Amino acid sequence: QVQLVESGGGLVLAGGSLRLSCAVSGRTFSNVGWFRQAPGKEREFVAAISWTGLSRDYADYVKGRFAISRDNAKNTVYLQMNSLKVEDTAVYYCAAGSRTRNTRDYDYWGQGTQVTVSS
Repeated sequence: QVQLVESGGGLVLAGGSLRLSCAVSGRTFSNVGWFRQAPGKEREFVAAISWTGLSRDYADYVKGRFAISRDNAKNTVYLQMNSLKVEDTAVYYCAAGSRTRNTRDYDYWGQGTQVTVSS
């Protein structure tokens, strides 16, 4: 069993930055992904990282602006979000069990944290 708790969301102006955290407990050596879901839209892939941290993947719409990392000593995965755009507004979820881009491949999900980017 794996439990995930996201934090770090909030309201930020366009062009600003936020860092999301995902605290992982249970089976901590897991591949982890970040996803997001905007109102009225499907949940979409943002980034993923292997349990070693050596392999990372990004969606094209965040590449160069977002960075995923992890600190296994703290059992935490981070998503550094820079140059935020209004269209990045969504609930952000971390998930464990895979590092693919497909939501169906992940077994465990956090409750989500709201990110709102205003113009």
